Amino acid sequence: MEEKKDVQGKLWEVFTQKKTGAPHEHAGSVRAADKEMAMMNARDVYSRRNEAVSLWVVPSECIVASQPEDAGPFFDPANDKAYRNPNFYKTPTGVKQIS
Repeated sequence: MEEKKDVQGKLWEVFTQKKTGAPHEHAGSVRAADKEMAMMNARDVYSRRNEAVSLWVVPSECIVASQPEDAGPFFDPANDKAYRNPNFYKTPTGVKQIS
């Protein structure tokens, strides 16, 4: 049986940064044959009205995620480290945004 080629290209995840210093946030996905085309497609779809100052494109196949059924064992070790909770720290005077 002959293998079908994907005419749309592979799936890329797009992350946008709304202003310099802000975090990149997931905006959506595009399809493209290579990283250059993915970047151009992302620019055309997600920043055509100046919604972003920076774009990241990442092949979807490279993203690794935890599974809901792993939530307990995977995240449990952090529960006993209360000092990692940002509520214990004061924001320095003059800091406008911490991402």
